[in-house]
Amino acid sequence: MQSLSRPVPRTAALVVNAHSRKGEALYRQAKQKLEAAGVTLTAAHAVRDPSKLDETVRDAVQSGAPMVIIGGGDGSLSRLVDYLANTDCVFAVLPLGTANSFARTLGLPLDLDGAIDAIVSGRLRRIDLGMIEDDYFVNAAALGLSPIIGDTVPHKLKRYLGRVGYLGWALRCLLRFRPFRLTVEDEHGEHRTWASEVRIFNGRFHGGVELIETTDVDSGDIVIQAVTGRSVMRLAFDWYAKFFRLKSRSANTVEFRGRELKLRTRPAQKISIDGECLARTPVTVRVAQRAIEVVVPSAPSMV
Repeated sequence: MQSLSRPVPRTAALVVNAHSRKGEALYRQAKQKLEAAGVTLTAAHAVRDPSKLDETVRDAVQSGAPMVIIGGGDGSLSRLVDYLANTDCVFAVLPLGTANSFARTLGLPLDLDGAIDAIVSGRLRRIDLGMIEDDYFVNAAALGLSPIIGDTVPHKLKRYLGRVGYLGWALRCLLRFRPFRLTVEDEHGEHRTWASEVRIFNGRFHGGVELIETTDVDSGDIVIQAVTGRSVMRLAFDWYAKFFRLKSRSANTVEFRGRELKLRTRPAQKISIDGECLARTPVTVRVAQRAIEVVVPSAPSMV
């Protein structure tokens, strides 16, 4: 839905995770191009120590910046959105990570020039955020294979080989993987199944692949999608079918949706939230409706 109340702010603070795959190389270009495009930067930070990102973004919001432009990967965006949720500060994204799933969900161009053009000429859109317990996330969380990958993938592999390196590491991690018992509780009761992977969606993309087509970031609900069964090959086929958009791409999954869902597993599973392992089952997942205003292109981008 297009915001009719105000245009995209022309004044902003820029915060770039210079530890992300493209962050350090593109920070200076981003700063120069934003200013050349007419964006007044009240502050600009290339943050090389990831532990400093939180205080940098928090300070920018508390200083009254009308918009904060954050450059980084999905993990950085999801972690830092907590400081912008339920405020008047607009959230703008420079997709500088490996998968850039949140940017894909918003329809943002993935190149620097295109992303900056979207900020300068785009529009505001008020969207939902997902929540796992009290932690906001922008796009998707997962348990099963994704946390194993997130816990073990070498940073340099992601940094220099991008999605290709990530996929290669995922295939290696399949050898360590074991299915688990899943219980989802919604308004209709408890649902039990064997699962090889569980995805918790606010957006549509995970790992740079569109894995769900029946939700969006302003749908007003949260979706749990489970790859059912005990076969690792079913999981591999599910990713293959969704990547190539086969007609059978939903054959091995089941979905549960609502404003609040409870999730349990046996044994307990780590949960990767937009690529970072930050939680563990059992958890309650919910949607924070219309929690934040983001900048999106005036016309959707093909990504």
